[in-house]
Amino acid sequence: MTWLITGGAGYIGAHVAKAMTGAGESVVVLDDISTGIEGRLPADIPLVRGSASDRALLDRVLAEHEVTGVVHLAAKKQVGESVEKPLVYYRENVTGLAVLLEAVVAAGVRRFLFSSSAAVYGVPDTDLITEETPCAPINPYGETKLAGEWLVRATGRAHSVSTACLRYFNVAGAAEPELSDTGVYNVVPMIFDRLTRGEAPRIFGDDYPTPDGTCVRDYIHVADLADAHLAVARRLSEPGFAGDLTVNIGRGEGVSVRELARLVGEVSGLPTEPVIEPRRPGDAARAVASAARMTEELGWTARRGVREMVESAWEGWCLRHPEARAK
Repeated sequence: MTWLITGGAGYIGAHVAKAMTGAGESVVVLDDISTGIEGRLPADIPLVRGSASDRALLDRVLAEHEVTGVVHLAAKKQVGESVEKPLVYYRENVTGLAVLLEAVVAAGVRRFLFSSSAAVYGVPDTDLITEETPCAPINPYGETKLAGEWLVRATGRAHSVSTACLRYFNVAGAAEPELSDTGVYNVVPMIFDRLTRGEAPRIFGDDYPTPDGTCVRDYIHVADLADAHLAVARRLSEPGFAGDLTVNIGRGEGVSVRELARLVGEVSGLPTEPVIEPRRPGDAARAVASAARMTEELGWTARRGVREMVESAWEGWCLRHPEARAK
């Protein structure tokens, strides 16, 4: 069995590729290297450069590598950018997905794992977000992920494709420094970036109805996320499994932004007293996953804690920014 991983040279994709090949799965990666890094992948993983919405290329790759399952990670994923460029996000994340699914159906591929997001939930008022929590995305990025889930499930029902939608919460950390996140879009690298420039971390709002007034989030180590992909891929490969699986991928534990900044200070040895800025529109006071379904149905549970996420992320950051450690 061979899995095609779209976006497999990205931060999350490279970890998924590492987990799957380490478990003996055959993998081929398709990535246009617009944000991915070829050097993240070992030489024995075939890398095809190109777009996941190029139908001719998809037909060739699926046939030549005898692909039997797809892990679709390639997507546009910046919330703010999605508000500014909704047409780009719908074209890349929804229209592009339709092209990929057409190729999957034509090639007779019967397993499809879709990278979704907790952004599909919007800002629910609940202590723990379950898979039954109503979806009400508040930005085009979240809308495209929800529309993607609908499209994946409809395709699965119509064409006998076993499907899974994984709703990620906040991803951090690195299995190896070389695989760390190179973007400055998520909260942990954003704090690192501010510290490296000699600036205080920013907290947007400290008057939320939470224990310390700052937003509470669920953070998942990227290596745990990758292991979750492997567990789901193997469930889709089980004889007799047919249908759809929709699961949250998180730890089920909340950490406030202020607590996270304090932990970064402990790990880095740098002062992290934050500056408080006004709330950002649409930020939920609390967004924490219920991870019970993954545990009950697949026996998977996150093993790594927040400190390990921050420590591993800091090692990766310092690999590319050695000046940060010297401060």
